[in-house]
Amino acid sequence: MPNKSAEKQPLILVCNDDGIDAPGIQALAHAMTDLGEVFVVAPVDEQSAVGHAITVRDPVRARPWPFTGSDKIKAFAVTGTPADCAKLAVNQLLPRHPDLVVSGINRGPNTAVNVIYSGTVSAATEGAILGIDAIAFSLCAWHAEEYDDAARWAQQIARAVLTGGLPPGILLNVNLPDLPYIEVKGIEITRQARSRWEESFVERADPQEQPYYWLSGRFINLDDGEHTDLDAVERGAISITPLRIDLTAHDLLDEFRQWEWDKPT
Repeated sequence: MPNKSAEKQPLILVCNDDGIDAPGIQALAHAMTDLGEVFVVAPVDEQSAVGHAITVRDPVRARPWPFTGSDKIKAFAVTGTPADCAKLAVNQLLPRHPDLVVSGINRGPNTAVNVIYSGTVSAATEGAILGIDAIAFSLCAWHAEEYDDAARWAQQIARAVLTGGLPPGILLNVNLPDLPYIEVKGIEITRQARSRWEESFVERADPQEQPYYWLSGRFINLDDGEHTDLDAVERGAISITPLRIDLTAHDLLDEFRQWEWDKPT
């Protein structure tokens, strides 16, 4: 029989979009040390709402970074996006292929349409593209200061994924309510709610009297249905939404094949 004590621990890559010194990634990385060997590769500066942008016209630099509270965690700060961090880590910085990518813990929710804009989700998406089980974690509080309870839940969810594995091309988007650990009302498997942002731009002038524009807006929930990520979090439950990297609307392929695309005008 193989000596299990000699087997390698799972290698866990931790990324985020709030920056390498954000409290959420500190809590998440420390929680992952109970599950395996942890490497942090994260943006040196905040990269919120950059989506799945990657750097192609400038060099990406990475340097070792002292990670607070544990000499077991190896860390690199990257001058790029969250997706850059996942790509660079897997292809260059890590000693071997990781077993799991975890991203977060994000400050603020990544529910509904916010999934499209989220750098946190995109780091996990890049992990799934690279064939690695991946989870994005977000704490649904814009001014969160305490992440330890959320990190306890993240550890439990990550342990389950390491044990069971995910289907190819699937990642998990996890939104955690801002509640003490014992007050969370369970875990629900949810769908992404329909929503949009009602946006406007405030026009201002710089010191040279040249105009610039500042984005503002309000979030609108368009979905009163059951089992959505928004609904679960509002009721104090953890939302786990499985996401696909395949964005094809498979249910509509046959319908669109019936259109007369080549009909002359």
